[in-house]
Amino acid sequence: MNIANKLTMLRILLIPIFLGVLYSGIPYNHYIAIAIFIIAGVTDAIDGYIARSRDMITDFGKLMDPLADKLLVFAAILWFVGQGTFPIWAALVVIVREFMVTGIRMVASAKGNVIAAGILGKVKTVVTMIILPFMFLPLARPFEQWLNWEYISPWLNWVCVIVIVVTTVVSGIEYLVKNKELLDWKE
Repeated sequence: MNIANKLTMLRILLIPIFLGVLYSGIPYNHYIAIAIFIIAGVTDAIDGYIARSRDMITDFGKLMDPLADKLLVFAAILWFVGQGTFPIWAALVVIVREFMVTGIRMVASAKGNVIAAGILGKVKTVVTMIILPFMFLPLARPFEQWLNWEYISPWLNWVCVIVIVVTTVVSGIEYLVKNKELLDWKE
């Protein structure tokens, strides 16, 4: 297993640790969770860079890298849903898009093709990985001495949710259009 694939596996292993910290109730758990999420997100950028720059792109990486991203994002979003800070309808938009993409990948695989992530899918992933830690800030309250989180938190939250939903929908449409030849629309 090459280094890029090892980083993908590390990202998957960080997910239960991330959730364990969130649910632990230990002091500063939100700060620790933000750090773990950011580390996991950085491994995504590093493994992609290494795979491309060293020509280490493998079918394993094409499959597991997006899966690791999905699992990490689902873990965070579903935790936010449980906290009441991410609407269930928005979570369903994200989940439906991911299942649609996975379904298209399965159809492609059955036809002997492996589909790598498209550019808008990558943008969606990067944007989501950057935005989700911001949703933790009101919970961690790092600047509570000089910011009124009771006022800022709802606005910050809704901006984050809207950006995640818009990038999810747009990248899902790109994926459908780009891979329409794999789907038999006549049936």
